[in-house]
Amino acid sequence: MAEKIITISRQFGSGGRTVGKKAAELLGIPCYDKEIIEEISAKSGFAQDYISEYSEDTEESGFFSALSGRDYYGHSNRDEIWIHQCAVIRELAEKGPCVIVGRCADYVLRERTDLLKVYVFSDLDSRIERIVEQYGETSEIPEKRLKNKDKRRAAYYEIYTDQKFGDAANYDLCLNSGRIGIDHCAQIIADLYNSEDFGK
Repeated sequence: MAEKIITISRQFGSGGRTVGKKAAELLGIPCYDKEIIEEISAKSGFAQDYISEYSEDTEESGFFSALSGRDYYGHSNRDEIWIHQCAVIRELAEKGPCVIVGRCADYVLRERTDLLKVYVFSDLDSRIERIVEQYGETSEIPEKRLKNKDKRRAAYYEIYTDQKFGDAANYDLCLNSGRIGIDHCAQIIADLYNSEDFGK
């Protein structure tokens, strides 16, 4: 099998993580998600819970997110995590074919020619149903929770990549999991990955 890497970017509640895992199972290759957090923790010394909270989104959106938590020299713990995160993602990709979920991997590995960049999204109602089913009810209205998470994730992505999160031009394949279904999304990715036309 050719050395191919799949990155999964996703809207919160779209099931993108599950799509990535199922695609990896179909292809018989590793899927890296929480393993990335474990590796970053080992390299940086930060606790895994802290990394999980600060490695994909920000507390604020827009201008203030760029300034959040920075010291006199403009450096932040999030910057430190980003440096280790990029190193871990590149190391995992060098090991061989795999699926990497989230954490701007599509941008970190953008110079590779064997990269399939996937974006998974869904309609609001499907996402609400999914997060309530997966995470349970909270004091925060599900719709508000989704919108806040989307804003923070997009702000993080745009700060570190200078690209717009969810812009179809940044990906090779965009999949609506609410319309297509999780299993079909995974199958489409696997079929494209195995296609002789991939990478041409």
